[in-house]
Amino acid sequence: MKAEYDFSKAERGKFYHPNATFRSPIYLDDQVQGFVMQKAKEQGIDLSDVVNQLLKEIMLSKSQ
Repeated sequence: MKAEYDFSKAERGKFYHPNATFRSPIYLDDQVQGFVMQKAKEQGIDLSDVVNQLLKEIMLSKSQ
């Protein structure tokens, strides 16, 4: 690491996006991940799609 950095030409907020959405990283237990990966493989869809489907099913069952 340098002892000193020159920020004289820096632009404040250059990478700031007020409407950016934050995606939560989620860490699954090995057993849960294996189950979800198997379902994704069987259905030929992305892992995140399977997780979203399962969570939506839970949400719907809880709202009834």
